[in-house]
Amino acid sequence: MVFVKVVKNVAYFKRFQVKYKRRRECKTDYYARRRLVIQDKNKYKTPKYRFVVRFTNRDIICQIFAADLTHDVCIAAAYAHELPRYGLKLGLTNYAAAYCTGLLLARRVNAKFNLDYAGQEEVDGEDYNVEADPEGNAPFRALLDVGLHRTTTGAKVFGCLKGATDGGLDVPHNTRRFPGSHKEEKDYVDDAETHRKYIMGGHVGEYMQSLKDNDEEAYGRQFKCWIEAGLEDEDSLEELYTGVHKAIRANPTLKRADSQKGHFGIRKGKKPESFPAKQWMRQKISLKQRKARIKQKLLAQGATTLPAVGPDGVIV
Repeated sequence: MVFVKVVKNVAYFKRFQVKYKRRRECKTDYYARRRLVIQDKNKYKTPKYRFVVRFTNRDIICQIFAADLTHDVCIAAAYAHELPRYGLKLGLTNYAAAYCTGLLLARRVNAKFNLDYAGQEEVDGEDYNVEADPEGNAPFRALLDVGLHRTTTGAKVFGCLKGATDGGLDVPHNTRRFPGSHKEEKDYVDDAETHRKYIMGGHVGEYMQSLKDNDEEAYGRQFKCWIEAGLEDEDSLEELYTGVHKAIRANPTLKRADSQKGHFGIRKGKKPESFPAKQWMRQKISLKQRKARIKQKLLAQGATTLPAVGPDGVIV
């Protein structure tokens, strides 16, 4: 008889404990959250800020959070779907857009707390860390929180990080995972030129050119909107992103125009009194309308006698 070792016995199931709900849903890494949130006892009521970066299929979310005893408090937020206000209407989920979103959040935080830190205004791809003013306020410090996102070399989360640091936030980091970073012997060496190319959308321009040379039909189909906007090479993309960076620094709290459509696509300057009912929902009608509807149905069926109508036109 073959020996079989019982691993999951009664004692195992008695002591089994499921993970937290948000961990089961792959939303929160509590191992990392504990280290990002926990604070020293001698720093009571001193918040520990987190620079939270999240990605969806069509958007990039950058937020500053502070943990409370019962919940998290959002200090500031910036989204990639706000970038069309600053001139960027295409490619809202690539590395260059991630940089713009992080830069937008940094400028909003500095404006909110009246911090005079301009950051790195000239984008050169070099590593930048804001230096504190010994006579003024300290720069806003936050820890990068990537959640369950893979921190591989060249990941877009580091584009948001680079935008935030260039915008004037103090986010502890190194250059190990920036685009172009590679290992030589035992040390990691960063490539500022490659990183700048990604910030300015050069990698998109290279892909567009290679696709244009190899498959003209696929190029016209995939980059149709880019071609119509006149963005067909690296120079035009660099000019575009340079203008977006300047617009963000000029006014990071730019509000949405009245002509821009909201979620329901019906924005016309003022908020409508009530949103239109969905097609499958039956709209409410008055008693007079219901009786008139019954009369029309009877006439359509060829009825000879109709209900009596009162002096005010209501069917009785």
